[in-house]
Amino acid sequence: MEYTFNKTLKGISYEDALVKVTDELKKEGFGIITEIDVKETFKKKLDLEFRKYKILGACNPGFAHKAIETESRIGAFLPCNVVVQETANGDIEVSAVDPEASMSSVDNPNLGTIAGEVRDKMKKVIDSL
Repeated sequence: MEYTFNKTLKGISYEDALVKVTDELKKEGFGIITEIDVKETFKKKLDLEFRKYKILGACNPGFAHKAIETESRIGAFLPCNVVVQETANGDIEVSAVDPEASMSSVDNPNLGTIAGEVRDKMKKVIDSL
């Protein structure tokens, strides 16, 4: 089972890709509430060199509220993560979590409906890049 939606971007800088991803997420009602710079963290904590790699925590407050009201512990799966990374050949790969895949282990059919709606929005973000 696939657990992410993916797209490779060519001919765009890493920084411009981050802006584009953030803009497309905003169009679908998501804000970035966390940003983990994996390259910086690995350098600081492990003294390792690593490629450009950020994990963006994207949240749509309306859907988050519905999900938590439906399943109180679902916050363990939030926010929706989006990875922006530079590949070995200099392209940019963007991967967004598939909420249906990540929440499939939760036995609550009402949550499945919400996950499906968020899935459609995340897929639209990736498709629009």
